[in-house]
Amino acid sequence: MGALHVGEPRVSFQQQQVGKNGQGHGHGAVVEEIHGLIKVYRDGFVERLPAIPDVPCTWGTTALMPGVVVARDVVVDRATGVWARLYAPAAAGRVPVVVYFHGGGFCVGSAAWSCYHEFLAKLAARAGCAVMSVDYRLAPENRLPTAFDDGVTAVRWLRQQAAICSVGSAISADELSWWRGRCRFDRVFLAGDSAGATIAFHVATRLGHGQLGALTPLDVKGAILIQPFSGGETRTASEKTMPQPPGSALTLSTSDTYWRMSLPAGATRDHPWCNPITGRGAPRLDALPLPDFLICISEQDILRDRNLELCRALRRAGHSVEQATYGGVGHAFQVLHNYHLSQPRTQEMLAHIKAFVSAR
Repeated sequence: MGALHVGEPRVSFQQQQVGKNGQGHGHGAVVEEIHGLIKVYRDGFVERLPAIPDVPCTWGTTALMPGVVVARDVVVDRATGVWARLYAPAAAGRVPVVVYFHGGGFCVGSAAWSCYHEFLAKLAARAGCAVMSVDYRLAPENRLPTAFDDGVTAVRWLRQQAAICSVGSAISADELSWWRGRCRFDRVFLAGDSAGATIAFHVATRLGHGQLGALTPLDVKGAILIQPFSGGETRTASEKTMPQPPGSALTLSTSDTYWRMSLPAGATRDHPWCNPITGRGAPRLDALPLPDFLICISEQDILRDRNLELCRALRRAGHSVEQATYGGVGHAFQVLHNYHLSQPRTQEMLAHIKAFVSAR
């Protein structure tokens, strides 16, 4: 539960050179690949490519967002290696807490990626939130539901921090006092983008099922789902017809590859972890106590129609849903800046998140 200092090793993966014949030094042929991000070899060896650099928690803080304190990374569960990066606004006073899960198809990505560090520093400052950015275990080494399990573990850790804070400053003074002292643990929000939004959704349903029992002194007020990643055997119109520009973060073939690598072996895309609305065994949304939702949808995302159906399904089940659609941009625009309208649309998204949090 202590601090993870810059330079302390985390879970890492050995990088291998791939020969001209497409075989990786004794690991056999590549059996799954997402270009520039990940290769899985016949013998199960996984190679992740350095597409986006990892940065320390002190990287670029002043230049990115002067109003944010970024102090350190923290171990959430030493047994599994799950850790988190903590952010808080520099201004005095206690603020809501956002538990954030990064995207990457459950297979790539990190809370240390520069694009997430930048985005979440802005979120902390502009939405006035403390942020806990969770670095969960990745597939295919750790297939689902591992990421969902790690999400629940993160909430359990946060509940422990809230309990420490509640006993009084004399007892709770330690290397995390600076962060706990800024947190309103009675105003917690689950959040994430893409696969991370799916983690936030499934963590919310697990909490609704009582997996952690009473959350007191935590109170989860809402869930912010940015372009939630889902699928199904039957294609939607946006999956079949939405044109994607070169370098798009998510194509249909890429989506299928992520699901093959992250779902339990042999599962189809109608598994409820992929298809939470119509998949066999999907949760009864009308039977669960769930927080309010903000669902952020990109107009040019192949997931647009699935995101819209999630909004409709939650409303049919009696839950509160706000939705925001961002025109002229596609999947992950807010972190990858891969559309010419990415910057203004990101500002709109941050404003929507701020309004959603402030209202609760």
